[in-house]
Amino acid sequence: MDLDLSAETGTLPARIAGALGRRMVSGILGAGEKLPSVRRLATRLAVSPFTIVAAYDRLVADGLVIARAKSGFFVAPRAQGARPLTLDPPGHCDGPSARTGVNPIWMMRRSLTLDPSQPKPGCGWLPQDWLPDAALRSALRALARAPETGLLEYGVPMGFRPLRDLLARRMNELEIPAAPERVLLMDGASQAIDLVCRYLVEPNDAVLVDDPGYFNFHAAVRAQRGKLLPVPMTASGPDLAVLEQLATAHRPKLYLTNAGLQNPTCARLGLATAHRLLALAQKHDFRILEDDIFRDFESAPGLRLAALDGLQRVIHLGSFSKTLSAATRIGFLAADAATVADLADLKLAMSFGNNELSAQLVHRLLSDGSYRKHVAGIRDRLARTRFRVARRLTQLGLVPWLPEAAESGEGLFLWLGLPPDRGRIDHDAETLAVAAQDQGIVLAPGNVFSPEGAWPRHLRFNVAQSLDPRIFSFLKTELN
Repeated sequence: MDLDLSAETGTLPARIAGALGRRMVSGILGAGEKLPSVRRLATRLAVSPFTIVAAYDRLVADGLVIARAKSGFFVAPRAQGARPLTLDPPGHCDGPSARTGVNPIWMMRRSLTLDPSQPKPGCGWLPQDWLPDAALRSALRALARAPETGLLEYGVPMGFRPLRDLLARRMNELEIPAAPERVLLMDGASQAIDLVCRYLVEPNDAVLVDDPGYFNFHAAVRAQRGKLLPVPMTASGPDLAVLEQLATAHRPKLYLTNAGLQNPTCARLGLATAHRLLALAQKHDFRILEDDIFRDFESAPGLRLAALDGLQRVIHLGSFSKTLSAATRIGFLAADAATVADLADLKLAMSFGNNELSAQLVHRLLSDGSYRKHVAGIRDRLARTRFRVARRLTQLGLVPWLPEAAESGEGLFLWLGLPPDRGRIDHDAETLAVAAQDQGIVLAPGNVFSPEGAWPRHLRFNVAQSLDPRIFSFLKTELN
């Protein structure tokens, strides 16, 4: 098989996958046709078998290829009728999926399937040894022994009332006027984001997102076939001049953003910017979803849009997946009464129940005082680790986007630019991420966080996951 890679862009696996995908879309490779073996195609293209495996893996993830055990790879049947839902950015509907390159799904899949002993500085969660395993096991045993623990029922539609009481008090500490009746429990923040997008976004509706910003926002909007409007981030929040231009031209339904420490930059929203943002939301009639999952990484949480707005246009959400357990799926939403009632009905239609056991588990850990001690320890450990990691990365030539926050700031992430001279790396952060993959290291290149690929020279580092010497050895080799 002769492949013309000259028309393709991106990494070598992406170019090979793109060329094969175009043959499938055009019909040159028909449904059910077997692809060359990995070793055969690697020999023909004079590349490593690992490169072909990566290309085939992307085609499988895109639904263009089916992998059959002990048989090989085959062109998948083409669906008839409506175009199936994918998470492709706009403009990729006529050719191979954008997911054939380095992207959020690729990064999450690699992070979740990689050997636990291999370094994952690009992932978004704490290492297991930072989490309260013993406390979780003790609380589970206590719940199992308690006769009042509900182990058999679905639970009430709004969720476990004692936890909602406690969450309302925690939000009141931030001056968010949340009552238990206005708090809805969810199976994690991801379900909450998806629920809000289902509620507010219809096909072709415009949605504002930070650029760079949390990539699950992008996936949730695309799942509703909405249109992403990237708003450049500044050190004090979104660029409101651009935001207003976009709002005037496109009349967005929603703005998705982080509270407190922004993901991936760890920038904080300034008070003046917050007031102007809420005024623009009022003027252009869009809602705001404020994702506050990193609240407990801040020693003194700053302003929240939900507090300034009084939960009128702002929907506030939180979760404990980052600080307690990713397997304990408990998130929550707070909003005005009408919105919460609608979201509760929609959630009931989607899932018919709650994670009652997890809700009781989180309630026990929050109410006995152990959680506050645990997160205080995380903040102290993060501060020490952030200093060490930032110092080593900057010594390698990486450039902090927020210099003042690189060593003395708070939060889980560092947002760094590649040095002007990247040594052996001839292209961008994506090239670096692909090279890292070959060494069993997961990096998070900047364009993963950008709907329009506006950050090709940046990387997000999770400081808690960046202590492995193999990371610095790899970067030193590639950047010098």
